[in-house]
Amino acid sequence: MSIDRRAFLTKSFGGFAAGATLAAGEAQALTLARPDKVASPDAVGILYDSTLCVGCKACVAACKAANGAPAVVPATLADWNQGEWDSAEDLDGRTLNVIKAYVNGTREVKDRETDGFAFVKRHCLHCIDPSCVSVCPVSAMQKHPVSGIVTNDKDACMGCRYCSYACPFGVPQFDLTQAYGRINKCEMCGHLQAKGGIPACCDVCPTGASLFGKLTDLQKEAETRISLPAGTPHDFPRGRLGGDRPANPGQTANYLKKVYGEKDAGGTQLRYIAGVPFDKLGLPNLPNHSFAATAEGIQHTIYKWFAAPVVLFAGLLALTYRSTRKGNGGAGGDAPHSSEKS
Repeated sequence: MSIDRRAFLTKSFGGFAAGATLAAGEAQALTLARPDKVASPDAVGILYDSTLCVGCKACVAACKAANGAPAVVPATLADWNQGEWDSAEDLDGRTLNVIKAYVNGTREVKDRETDGFAFVKRHCLHCIDPSCVSVCPVSAMQKHPVSGIVTNDKDACMGCRYCSYACPFGVPQFDLTQAYGRINKCEMCGHLQAKGGIPACCDVCPTGASLFGKLTDLQKEAETRISLPAGTPHDFPRGRLGGDRPANPGQTANYLKKVYGEKDAGGTQLRYIAGVPFDKLGLPNLPNHSFAATAEGIQHTIYKWFAAPVVLFAGLLALTYRSTRKGNGGAGGDAPHSSEKS
């Protein structure tokens, strides 16, 4: 018995071509399920001015104190540091905020890319359309509808670390020192804000490098600074924008003409201005759209059109079965008998 292979392949490829045409139509329909989310009119944030930062790490110590986090001592520093001084080198499950340095060549001039140095503060950027919230399977990650602060419910968190993988800034960290590991990240000291305070890092910053306030007002302040020529006298607010603390009188730096976080990854509530390219400070070059919106769009489109590949596969199986039956003389036909020689 032999199957008519030509007929079978013709039908199969015909079905495959039809399926490919359908798939092409579906590819054209792969559009975002929703546009990027926008910040609440009352959203709060932090403006970090790298040119004002002196690297004192007062913000790191204050963050630890405000959140009850222990000191971190890397093994490379354990010989002289007996756990008395926090010397975290990067974000981890016990360090929610860290100051890092960019250095180049002779390091002679602050906030210069060549033969200079600069500081950068790293913690959660509180994305306007956060990927961590989008991927969390148990809704432990939440974004407050008014303040926009992204929080993590540690009682709900199951430690899957999806948020760590999804975050384009690598912020959420898994604390392996706990019996039951959990994710930790900056929550902009929401517990202090609830009592009328401000984030600890902004509260102790001596120069105003970390400034708390309403997001729209912080954006205006950032745009004002970067629009001024270098060396222009300027009073830099400290603590809270619009607060009653004495300002830090100084001069504007040679700023990059961009506010990082205004549009990057759909926008963030931590905004940066600096004199050194942001990628040199460890801030990635990202598109202006939200990764969460794109991922959800693809996911929803796949679910929406999931029936098409199922139908195509079923069709190919049906063609295969029918061709096989035809080659065998039909389901009711007798199977071929082998001839016996007497």
